[in-house]
Amino acid sequence: MSKHVETPQHEELLGRLKEVRASAIEHARIARELARERRRIIEELLDEGFSQSDLARELGVTRQAIQKMVAAGADRR
Repeated sequence: MSKHVETPQHEELLGRLKEVRASAIEHARIARELARERRRIIEELLDEGFSQSDLARELGVTRQAIQKMVAAGADRR
């Protein structure tokens, strides 16, 4: 059973819902790109001699978080 658009208010709400959905999809795409860039930079810094602990301190995260970010990049290759 589906609900049909009954009023202009319903139509407006459905239009807004579609806008929000499109925005969420775009933001998710951007977040994936930024995560890839973050992993690339982390890997470059590790190659240049920084330790996972150094990077964790700079980012305010745990060393394990850095380790997971690096592993996630390796899994995707």
